[in-house]
Amino acid sequence: MQADSISEQRLLQKIRQLPPEKVLLVEDFIDSLDQQNTDHSLTFAAAKLSEPVLFKIWDNPDDAEYDTL
Repeated sequence: MQADSISEQRLLQKIRQLPPEKVLLVEDFIDSLDQQNTDHSLTFAAAKLSEPVLFKIWDNPDDAEYDTL
């Protein structure tokens, strides 16, 4: 936990030294990282929700030969 605090302090110090326009770029970058995480979570949730429906299509005798590939 202490290492996280040190890293956070070091990062805050670096941000404080940036000119305002660079701080905006840092903020945009952080927002894009957060959006990527949200997008990944939504994609994973959608995949999990579709599994029961797709299971009927994937798991059938006609397609059993493909299970061994």
